[in-house]
Amino acid sequence: MASHMYYIVPEVSFKKTPSQDFIDTPLVVTKFYQQILALVFAVDEINENPRMLSNVSLGFHIYDSYYDSKMTYRNTLDLLFKSHHFVPNYRCGIQKNVIGVIGGLSSDTSWCMANVLGLFKIPQISYGLFEPAINDGTKYPSFYRMVPNEDLQYRGIIQLLLHFRWKWVGLMTPANEAGERFLHNIEPMLFKNGICSAFTERVKPNVHYKSNLLDMLDTKILLPTFTTSKANAILIYGESRFIIWLSSALSIMEFTQLLFPEKKSGEGKLPSFLQRISFNNSAGDEITLNENGELAAGLDITNLVTFPNRSYIRVKVGRLDPQAPPGKELTINEDGIKWPRDFTQVPPPSICNDICHSGYGKKKKEGKKFCCYDCDPCPEGMISNEKDMETCVSCPGDQYPKKDQDLCIPKIPNFLAFDETLAIVSTSSALLFSLITILVLGIFIKHRDTAIVKANNRSLTYGLLISLLLCFFSSLLFIGKPNKVTCLLRQTAFGIVFSVALSSILAKTVLVVLAFMATKPRTNMRKWVGKELAYSIVFSCSIVQVGICVLWLATSPPFPDVDMHSMTEEIIFLCNEGSVLMFYCVLGYMGFLATVSFTVAFLARKLPDTFNEAKFITFSMLVFCSVWLSFIPTYLSTRGKYMVAVEIFSIFASGAGLLACIFTPKCYIIVVRPDLNNKEHLTQRKV
Repeated sequence: MASHMYYIVPEVSFKKTPSQDFIDTPLVVTKFYQQILALVFAVDEINENPRMLSNVSLGFHIYDSYYDSKMTYRNTLDLLFKSHHFVPNYRCGIQKNVIGVIGGLSSDTSWCMANVLGLFKIPQISYGLFEPAINDGTKYPSFYRMVPNEDLQYRGIIQLLLHFRWKWVGLMTPANEAGERFLHNIEPMLFKNGICSAFTERVKPNVHYKSNLLDMLDTKILLPTFTTSKANAILIYGESRFIIWLSSALSIMEFTQLLFPEKKSGEGKLPSFLQRISFNNSAGDEITLNENGELAAGLDITNLVTFPNRSYIRVKVGRLDPQAPPGKELTINEDGIKWPRDFTQVPPPSICNDICHSGYGKKKKEGKKFCCYDCDPCPEGMISNEKDMETCVSCPGDQYPKKDQDLCIPKIPNFLAFDETLAIVSTSSALLFSLITILVLGIFIKHRDTAIVKANNRSLTYGLLISLLLCFFSSLLFIGKPNKVTCLLRQTAFGIVFSVALSSILAKTVLVVLAFMATKPRTNMRKWVGKELAYSIVFSCSIVQVGICVLWLATSPPFPDVDMHSMTEEIIFLCNEGSVLMFYCVLGYMGFLATVSFTVAFLARKLPDTFNEAKFITFSMLVFCSVWLSFIPTYLSTRGKYMVAVEIFSIFASGAGLLACIFTPKCYIIVVRPDLNNKEHLTQRKV
């Protein structure tokens, strides 16, 4: 059942007598006549080749559907039953034996034929889509399509559009059921792949049946649409044919039809002589049909290179292979594509608006399709490193956005490394203060039998100097990249040794007060003045801090951690305190000891100078408390290595303050004024 001749029937109008209108001379589509000749040639070739259908000869009868449903029904019946007179459903005598029917070109024709052929269980090989509109329980025969699988074509079209980044395309379809089915199938696929339809043109089917492909693309219809649309790519659907037409010039790509039988529906089978066929075609390629008459073939993608005289040649530039691995079905030879010289950019863009550059993200335009958007700069802390990204993305935690917000840059590690100037200064200061402390300790040990050393309790003095020495050394734990050991020891060691130092100062202050009280007549305070009381004060006060630190380490110990968010361009390597409450308990207890020592020393500041170092202790505690009170807000307001530097400075300042205020006067007397370092001078009262 061919489609060869076409009658242009005028539209029915009830304003005039129908007899006044005449049907014009039919149009003959010469292109389809070539298909008829191809069928005759193919049958002759099969009959003359004994290897293809042994002992079987094929014959044929050719009818014309005239692109009309009534004529299709009539000629289908005529094919089955006509002998000398047209008597439907009646056969008399020896006549033609119909074993299968080929046709028609369109889905409408195929459906009309199937309504008749299905009743008589005659297989139909259709060039158009066949999908029964009503499932009434009728058992239809098998129907086959000798065209490319449209599902594969749909996927290929989508991949081709994505390959050339054509996201804003027009759709042109015939104004019939097949065109609506095409729109129903393709539009969800376009949406799923981020492609928008700029417009949809439904064209009367007769424009699709002209012999020249360029004539088929009627510019009188398309040009008005192009002038009002930014879409440069038009997806044109004919019956079982897909074409992409570029509006800026006559540049066309199409999916070339290959032999692609596909079983559609029904229970019948192809005649046995059409099953399990294997032969070589004229091109030398092996053609094999399985028992279902199916052939898995691909699609060629051709570029129609046009010339000024509206002639063209087809150049193969790609292929769609359904047997290829997923994602590699489409292959394109871009070097083989001949783009028109009128294009300023190849491939030409087909988008709703300009693409967003790196550093910008898409922002939807209200009331517009999602392919139309504005370009907004990426929010702070986010980047887009590719053109036309849907949304900006955040950098990984160990990276930060470049100034232009188009690239993520690795963050710089932030910790007080040993080779940094600040760390070198801190280390040198710790060694210097430690050396001074050792020197003072050596002086006191060397002059341990002098009056001034004995008068100020040698054991407490040694303990205080050793604890200060350890305080200076503990500052070295804060230098370098934090690890598990240093994180456990930093705050606990610092807290314990400073508590021992403060406990020693408190014990010295208490002993000064008790010693003065013991000199009064008729007092029993003498029994309290001695080493046992001093040791008890130091031990009891220190053991409380040790208990706090042990509880801290047992419940929520400090651990190495990284802070990726506090600083934009740096990763802070730090010791997470584990329990902030326990950290401030350690500091709070130190503050408590310092406050008690300051209070006792302040109350004892007016005792006679010869017995009294309370004035120096008072001043040293004032320096100590001032340093650590200013430490807390400064510590909380800094980050990274500068936070560590603040704590190191506080250790140096408080330790040096204690060392200078308490021991400088004594060392002056021991070293510079040894004449004052005697019992008579110390026991002398000043008025």
